[in-house]
Amino acid sequence: MRVLVVEDDAALARGLVAALRLAGLAVDHEADGAEAARLALSEPYSLIVLDVGLPGLSGFEVLRRIRAAKSAVPVMILTARDAVTDRVRGLDLGADDYLLKPFAPAEFEARVRALIRRGQGLPNPVLRCGALSLDRATGTVTLGDEPVSLRRRELAVLTVLMARAGQVVPKERLSGEVFGFDEAVAPNALELYVARLRKKLQPNGPEIRTIRGLGYLLDGR
Repeated sequence: MRVLVVEDDAALARGLVAALRLAGLAVDHEADGAEAARLALSEPYSLIVLDVGLPGLSGFEVLRRIRAAKSAVPVMILTARDAVTDRVRGLDLGADDYLLKPFAPAEFEARVRALIRRGQGLPNPVLRCGALSLDRATGTVTLGDEPVSLRRRELAVLTVLMARAGQVVPKERLSGEVFGFDEAVAPNALELYVARLRKKLQPNGPEIRTIRGLGYLLDGR
């Protein structure tokens, strides 16, 4: 899953990006409101974490433009403003959640997981494909009754494939949801993670098939 963090406080932004990446999410960061609005409407984000007090365009204006373009991407507003009128304004403009600073990291991460599930129409955090299950709330994976130990990127790739089990996921889309803009990625990185997953899911797990010229498909038959 890919998240856009829009925050001009450099220290807070680093913390948010680090926490989301540790949770297995691909993260882009932007501090400028106008550029954030452009990215929000041009990239396939699963969630946008949006500060209100931004240079250039305010977070409220960024949100207004996102909704005016008929984008349904979930948006979480972060702000130090605790006035009821500000919260009402954000929600009326189309925000899905509103978190006041300062906040507990655990609460932030839980709200992120909930919004991503909601945005994908997945109220249940547990994904299943054959004997394989993945709890998105805890990041745990089991094959039958046995736990499967995955690295962060392997978990991110598997999450995308399991959310679309039985469907072809284009390589470009998979890369876009696993890697952020500012991450140095080797040309064969995606193939490496898929190969590792295949090995860990053998012999009883679902097959990750390569659909030549198109992408990957998780086949749980």
